[in-house]
Amino acid sequence: MTGDSAGFPLLSQQVACVGSRVDENHTGTIQFHFRPLSTLPNLQWLIFVAFLLLYLLSLCENTAIALTVLIHHSLQTPMYFFLGNLAALEICYASVIAPLALANHLPERKATISFNGCGTQLFFFIFLGGADCMLLAVMAFDRYVAICHPLRYTLIMSRKVCRHLIAGSLVLGSLFALQFTILLFHQQFCGNDEIDHFYCDVMPMLQLVCGSKDSLEAIVFAATFITLIVPFLMICISYVFIVAAILQIRSAVSRHHAFSTCSSHLIVVLLQYGCSIFIYSHTSSTYSPEQGRVVSVIYTFMNPVLNPLIYSMRNKELKDALRRVLWRRVLFQRK
Repeated sequence: MTGDSAGFPLLSQQVACVGSRVDENHTGTIQFHFRPLSTLPNLQWLIFVAFLLLYLLSLCENTAIALTVLIHHSLQTPMYFFLGNLAALEICYASVIAPLALANHLPERKATISFNGCGTQLFFFIFLGGADCMLLAVMAFDRYVAICHPLRYTLIMSRKVCRHLIAGSLVLGSLFALQFTILLFHQQFCGNDEIDHFYCDVMPMLQLVCGSKDSLEAIVFAATFITLIVPFLMICISYVFIVAAILQIRSAVSRHHAFSTCSSHLIVVLLQYGCSIFIYSHTSSTYSPEQGRVVSVIYTFMNPVLNPLIYSMRNKELKDALRRVLWRRVLFQRK
């Protein structure tokens, strides 16, 4: 099974494949293939079923939240507007990885991907992942304004400002992804054409690059600092002010509601940023492909399932809205 794409005309190049099926003095278009989590057929079937269930569950959960926020009038606030966009990003993010990962874990079948296809997958993975991290920072800022400046909240977080913040997250994520993907895929890949992963990711692709990787690793470190460390520090600073403001609230009920609203976001932040920083803070010499594959399963398959559950379980208003939407759906089908 082949995952290909027509995107990235700049990446369509022929590179020397030293030690592969093509002779050193000739060039050939690279065709990558992935390494599954296991080579045992029975275990591959188990992984395939688990991935499929997680993927379908994430689609159902995130679609339910996105549609509920869209159609329910009581949820037309900045917090739920950002949550609906986060759910939409999670759908796209999971869909970039899941199809080829599922195909790669079918026994006796090996999923392959072309040079352009791998570049396209990496672009959308970085784009959606980066936008996701930036959106979590935006959501922390929203909670900061709501708790620390409640009287000015509607003025600061106007609908226009919210739309600009969403657009800014998407634009910055896409620009960064485009530049990094073009830079990485203009390198020469040689030797082994097997990606030691179940999708095209930065660190496994770096291991296939010929020659010195010091400059590329420096760029990866700088990119990690900009897209992960800086937003994470902004979130931490926001929550220092948020916690200080919550502790000054006299009403125990109000304090509990504020902590409940913020804790769900903080759990999602720790899951997303913890896994990402763990992976991308390594160099190619210290990176462990085995650890990378395991941690990648968490933030590509499990996080899109856990995030909607975390938000819905700890948010009464969202739970009630979801229940009403699902109840109307049931009544409509009975009629």
